[in-house]
Amino acid sequence: MRGTNRRARTAGLVIGALVTGLTACTGGAGGDRADQGRKAGQAVTKACADGTFTWSHVTERDRLTGVSGPERLGRGGGALQNPVRRVHTPSPSVRADGPAPPAAEILFSLGKRTGEIDSDARTLAEAGGDTWSFTDVRQPAPELDDDRVTPRAAGEFVQYAGVREVSADFRYTCPDGRTVSGHARNWTVDLAGLTDCDERPDSALAREVTRRSCA
Repeated sequence: MRGTNRRARTAGLVIGALVTGLTACTGGAGGDRADQGRKAGQAVTKACADGTFTWSHVTERDRLTGVSGPERLGRGGGALQNPVRRVHTPSPSVRADGPAPPAAEILFSLGKRTGEIDSDARTLAEAGGDTWSFTDVRQPAPELDDDRVTPRAAGEFVQYAGVREVSADFRYTCPDGRTVSGHARNWTVDLAGLTDCDERPDSALAREVTRRSCA
């Protein structure tokens, strides 16, 4: 039995309040303490609201999040008993080197760039109140299933879980020429599968499972 996926759940459309923007402080190094105190009281420079995103180095890859120990089953197979243990906790991430739009806006742009978000709106603020879990920088990692698979064949089996991660570099350009660069990442698909240590793995995820759990 070759590695198989038995679940694929995408980060879907949700309605509700969104979270967090990015903040960035400005100001030069040096100066006396009085001058630094004066600068600290000034308003933080904000990103323009009508800039344009440019994305590069867009990558999608399956990332292992959990794996069980191997179990040897005889003829006819049987129920697997070993639990899937977490090996990685995926989480959204947005970094910028200066004043940037809110993280939700950045992830909205990334979601449109990768096809995860289908919207005609230019920005999340213009999306008519709809929001997507993909734009939430507090989106929790998917939980590991407690379901037990029952292979119907002999072999040495390992259960696993994973996600599909999307990441890319961005440049945000304002009409006045100011630019901010950064990087954004999120996960899009919740995966689960089964691989047989006696078979050649047929995917990158199954190969990692084999390296971790198979003798």
